[in-house]
Amino acid sequence: MNLVYLGALLAAIAGMLVLDARHRLFLWRSPGRALATLAIGTGALLVVDLVAIALGIFRVGDSPLMTGIMLAPHLPLEEPVFLLFLCLLTMVVHELARRMRRTDRGEV
Repeated sequence: MNLVYLGALLAAIAGMLVLDARHRLFLWRSPGRALATLAIGTGALLVVDLVAIALGIFRVGDSPLMTGIMLAPHLPLEEPVFLLFLCLLTMVVHELARRMRRTDRGEV
């Protein structure tokens, strides 16, 4: 079992959380709504993944960097963690862009 990919994902999530906490962009600005958004987004992407797996579109690759733990056929442990990171990254970047746009317009 190799934890390189999972560790990299968790480190990336930690980095996003530090950036978010520092600037109060998403999770630290409105925790309840942010957690709901992350849960819905991650869940929706996971459903898309499961449908794609059922249709034979997605398959797990052979990588020595992954844990090898499968949550379902062709669904490695790292996939939901990656989807969570993807949703968190998207929302942090979105809120950062909104803040920058407001700053450019002179709004506070």
